[in-house]
Amino acid sequence: MTSDHSNLPYRPCVGVMLLNPQGRVWIGHRIVQENDDEAEGVGMWWQMPQGGIDDGEDVRSAALRELTEETGVRSATVLAETDDWFTYDLPDHLVGVAWKGRYRGQKQKWVAFRFTGEDSEIDISGIGHKPEFDEWRWADINELEELIVPFKRQVYGQVVKAFRHLCV
Repeated sequence: MTSDHSNLPYRPCVGVMLLNPQGRVWIGHRIVQENDDEAEGVGMWWQMPQGGIDDGEDVRSAALRELTEETGVRSATVLAETDDWFTYDLPDHLVGVAWKGRYRGQKQKWVAFRFTGEDSEIDISGIGHKPEFDEWRWADINELEELIVPFKRQVYGQVVKAFRHLCV
C-alpha cells in the first residue's frame, strides 16, 4: 500500500555534471554509513555531486559550493545550466526518514562545469562536512543512468539529454 505524500514539498537542490577535457563525467561512489538515513538508501550507487540550496543562495553559487565540498574541485568553469527543474519522488519507505521527513523528494537544477585542473586537485575527504564518497572515477556519459540509485534514473536521463552535447 502506498501512502500519499503529495502534501510534502520538494527539497530545492542542485546537481553538478563535472566534465574533464576528454568529455568524461566525474562520479563518486556513495559511502554507506551505519544507520544511514540518506535518501539513496543502502546500495552500491555512484552519483554526480549534488546538494541542497541554502536560503538566499543562487543556483550557480550552490552548485560551485557543492562541487567544492564534495570533490575539492575549484578549477572549473560553468558550461551550461538546465532551464527546467527536474524532480523525483522518494520511494515510500524513505519518505519520513530522509531529510527528517520534511520532503517527498527533490527538485533539482543542474549545472555543467568543465574541469580545468589536474586530477590531483580532487579531494573526497569531505571539506567542511563528513565525506559523501569513498572513491571516484571519470565515466562515460552513457554509464550514468545504470549507476545511479533506480529512483533517480529518470532525472539522470534528463541531465544526460541536456548536457550530452558538452561531452566532446
